[in-house]
Amino acid sequence: MAPQGKGQGGALGSFLMLFAIIIIFYLFLIRPQMKKQKEVRNFRSSLKKGDKVLTIGGIYGKITDIKDTTVTLEIAENVRIKVDKSGIINDSSALEEKK
Repeated sequence: MAPQGKGQGGALGSFLMLFAIIIIFYLFLIRPQMKKQKEVRNFRSSLKKGDKVLTIGGIYGKITDIKDTTVTLEIAENVRIKVDKSGIINDSSALEEKK
């Protein structure tokens, strides 16, 4: 007869493998995503009048007014639009410096 204890070792190995996969998934996918979200949140909270920004739709503009959840952008002379803060993705002055 075969020993009955071998099944438990296989279950423990499977559990450890599953645990290792979860840890790897967290380290390579979830944690970097959380860091990126924190950076974006900090960027959006630090916006001020005069900043040049880029929206999700690809519109470049200069901030003329800031409310709790919206920002007014001047995209051309005397042309202003309101966008939600979540629609602003980047500081366009930083992009211009890279070019």
